[in-house]
Amino acid sequence: MIVYGQVDELISENGIDSISMAIRLLEKIENIDKKYEQAASNLKSIYYELQEISRDISDYKNDIYFDEEERDFVEERLDLINSLKRKYGNTIEEILSYKEEIEEEIKKIENLEEYINKLKEQKRKIENEMNELANIMHDIRVNKSKELINNINKELEDLEMKNAKINIHVDYLENEFLKDGKDIVTFYITTNVGEDEKELSKVASGGEMSRIMLAIKKVLAETDKMPVLVFDEIDTGISGKAANSVANKLKTISKKHQILCISHLPNIAASADYNYFISKNIKQERTKTQIKLLEENEVIREIARISSGEINEITLKYAEKLRNKKVS
Repeated sequence: MIVYGQVDELISENGIDSISMAIRLLEKIENIDKKYEQAASNLKSIYYELQEISRDISDYKNDIYFDEEERDFVEERLDLINSLKRKYGNTIEEILSYKEEIEEEIKKIENLEEYINKLKEQKRKIENEMNELANIMHDIRVNKSKELINNINKELEDLEMKNAKINIHVDYLENEFLKDGKDIVTFYITTNVGEDEKELSKVASGGEMSRIMLAIKKVLAETDKMPVLVFDEIDTGISGKAANSVANKLKTISKKHQILCISHLPNIAASADYNYFISKNIKQERTKTQIKLLEENEVIREIARISSGEINEITLKYAEKLRNKKVS
């Protein structure tokens, strides 16, 4: 607007008036010579054209609106937006998003009691649903534990642990949730007649624990996802019929799992698919452990050795007989 005003002023006050005076002067001498007449005519054309330009510029000036207060307001607004960008986001969208978050927080604070009551109601509904599921899980566990107890105890009888009785406690927690329900499941065992039952993990010896785990794994063989099972000294305190039973159960479980079994019983060694001989030797005043995968003839000889302590014709025939009875 300032530029248009200055241009309009220069044309009106300087340009048009000066040309008008020049035209009047030329009109006084235009009769003297044609060239003065022509010059006067040209100036008149310029005069009229300049008047048109002046009017147009004046119109342009009038069309332009300028409010200094409004300019100050816009500049202040831009300063505010730039300040907000520095604090709350790089774009207007981010600033507005932050504004909505703050408004939501303020709304929650202003309606805190209502908000808390809403959360309590949601919590109550969730707890009711969780309790319903926990009760269903509890009933399933109680029913399945009875079935599991009977099956494990049958397996223990086969493993020459006739006096051992497994029991499973499913204790329901009234006021506490666990990651898988509200039950604490604990295995208990009575190893001898007349004794009180105690937690399995606290009373069973190494050999007993191996046989108990064998009984459990035999029952759970179809559903247990454990890929590898290790039984150490599972033959402790057993022989004869019990040893055959252990061998048969290990073979059954091996159809679903990889079994590693450390044993000194020929019955168990004879049923294995692969036999490794582990030995300790002293070399250069240091004890070293070696392990060797045995060939079939070596397996026969080792079974003969552990069956009687000697390798002879009789023990070799016995070993071959055990090997031929290998459970398929």
